[in-house]
Amino acid sequence: MTIGTVPIEPLPDARTAREVARETRKHEKLAQKRLTSKGATIAAIVIAFFWTIPTFGLLVTSFRPPADTQTSGWWTVFTNPDFSLGNYSAALTSGGTTLTLAESFLNSLAITIPVVAFSLAVASLLAYAFAWIDFKFKNLLFIGVFALQIVPLQMALVPLLSLFSRGLTINDVMIFPGLELREIDHSFATVWIAHTIFSLPLAVFLLHNFIAEIPSEVIEAARVDGAGHGQIFFRMILPLAAPALASFAVLEFIWVWNDLLVATIFAPSSSLPMTQSLAALSGTWGNQWFLQAAGTFLSILVPLIVFFALQRFFVRGLLAGATKG
Repeated sequence: MTIGTVPIEPLPDARTAREVARETRKHEKLAQKRLTSKGATIAAIVIAFFWTIPTFGLLVTSFRPPADTQTSGWWTVFTNPDFSLGNYSAALTSGGTTLTLAESFLNSLAITIPVVAFSLAVASLLAYAFAWIDFKFKNLLFIGVFALQIVPLQMALVPLLSLFSRGLTINDVMIFPGLELREIDHSFATVWIAHTIFSLPLAVFLLHNFIAEIPSEVIEAARVDGAGHGQIFFRMILPLAAPALASFAVLEFIWVWNDLLVATIFAPSSSLPMTQSLAALSGTWGNQWFLQAAGTFLSILVPLIVFFALQRFFVRGLLAGATKG
């Protein structure tokens, strides 16, 4: 009786490990050299520099006293620095004919946050249905949702406004079909509905692509354990789709926050957002444009906070599905 022996491969010594590391770095440098060029890097830096100059000048102007902005350019701050927060305090108490910038800032929050929540809630449910529920005409309906992305927003403004004025009653957030329009002076419902409708095609398409990539074995295992669609959606789909949800939340927040057209048409005069007040902040003849500069940087604070808070989810959501295996 013979006893077989299993050959044992010798462990790599330190010299071999150094050679492997050297070869790895060599391939990395070669790939970096092929994918980048000094000319493209220099061109990108030059473009970024000239692109940033107007924004930097606007930032400097927002801190300069009004008298200085009327008599000299912003670049004189390097030889005669004089900064003040007066423009920001004046901008918050100024605005259009009905609202100050501070009031419209709160209106923007009241419009944007519910719209993002409504869009994510409806779009995630629709995306799950298109991805994992079999029903008649599913593919045809999904193609229809996808095709709605090419419809210009302006084409739907008048029909939707006609629907609100003739077929719905909106009083605060209550909607009753078939009655006449009543008090909407303090209502954000029209803006919420309009923004949610306009965001659904893209939201459903993006979330569907992410949710459909979830392994079918995970869904089947949950079904074998007796989980229904509700349990699968809330306990499995939503946690797994968090990067995609966060990515679209960032995009939708920025789109709605910076919107002027939809809010101007559908929002009542007491519910106008910050973009409407910014348009009237410079004065009748544009002689107070330094206030508009300060208001502009006040308006970008919240989107920046949202973006940096969800940045890691945003990057993961953009890269999800880019590679397979």
